[in-house]
Amino acid sequence: MNITIRPCHDSDLKMLQKIGIETYDETFRAMNEPHIMDQYLAEAFNLARLREELANKSSYFYFLFVDEILAGYLKLNEAPAQSDINDPDALEIERIYVRKAFKGQGLGKYLMNYALDFARFKAKTYAWLGVWEKNSAAIAFYKKMGFVEAGGHSFRMGDEIQSDLVMKKQLD
Repeated sequence: MNITIRPCHDSDLKMLQKIGIETYDETFRAMNEPHIMDQYLAEAFNLARLREELANKSSYFYFLFVDEILAGYLKLNEAPAQSDINDPDALEIERIYVRKAFKGQGLGKYLMNYALDFARFKAKTYAWLGVWEKNSAAIAFYKKMGFVEAGGHSFRMGDEIQSDLVMKKQLD
């Protein structure tokens, strides 16, 4: 298995939109009302918004390929692009997704280690992320990767307000 990670570029916008919608939908559709999910996907992954996020100098998108097939992606934020904490000493891992067909191959861990190495390269003292309180599989994964619960925040999903845990990992 040949694994590569590369930055996303403007020319990747439609591919980013496609994998964003696909992976978010695979992860959360069964746990949410269909109209809420459809509303969120239309807002969060519209091309204008993604283009703006890609242009933000404090945000970084990466694609993960397995044998040249797009398998996942990652979005990282430095302050002031962070969705909540906005600490210049921290890196937010805003999105870390692997396509369903590629799950169970250690690719989430691969992406997480890439994100943590990126944070160290940027001389951050910790990494943080928000995770839906009902996403027990992700919470278990983050705990296994050394993250600890450090608070919470609200997350707007369409017309709904959901509760996320904020999890942090100190970097060495």
